[in-house]
Amino acid sequence: MPTKKTASNKPVAEAPSYHHGNLRAALVEAGLAALESSGNSELSLRELARQVGVSSNAAYRHFADKEALLVALAAEGFRRFAASLGQAAMQEAWPGEAFRAAGLAYVRFARANPGLFRLMFGRFASGHRDADLDQASLQAFAGLQNLVASTSGLQPDDPRALQRAMLAWSVVHGLSHLAMDGQLDSFTDDVEAMIEAVLSQAPIDGAQPC
Repeated sequence: MPTKKTASNKPVAEAPSYHHGNLRAALVEAGLAALESSGNSELSLRELARQVGVSSNAAYRHFADKEALLVALAAEGFRRFAASLGQAAMQEAWPGEAFRAAGLAYVRFARANPGLFRLMFGRFASGHRDADLDQASLQAFAGLQNLVASTSGLQPDDPRALQRAMLAWSVVHGLSHLAMDGQLDSFTDDVEAMIEAVLSQAPIDGAQPC
């Protein structure tokens, strides 16, 4: 820590200076890390500010309270979640395989980020109104719906595409919670292989339109 000298020439520690280019982004990153290390959403905005080297007042200029921070974490989670599914799907040429790859990415994201996943789909379920969070979550679902539509040979706005997307969502979301909660451990020593096998058998690939 840098020091300065007083009139008596005694070194006095200076307050830490902040050099991050984007404090809001730094607080979000720290929050995401704390969310996984703590396993719950009981985060302290003051503690996160301390971790990134700023005063709590500086942090509160970006987030009015802890709830506002959690909303931002959930929104960022949905953006990363959607990107993960999209990247997995793009690796496959055939729509059916792209669909299964996205499903596997869905479960892997949940297992890798259980605290964030529970925050995204638990604390901020329907009824919470924040423009950024709503947009991020709806875009994530739109990606799933578009993939289902492509796999099924349907238009994204076809009601059947929405129904198939809901079915697909139910399967992968349920499988994600079973994996996160350790419910699959009693049946196999290789949970990843079990998940892949279940997704390959799930009757939701939409090979033929309704």
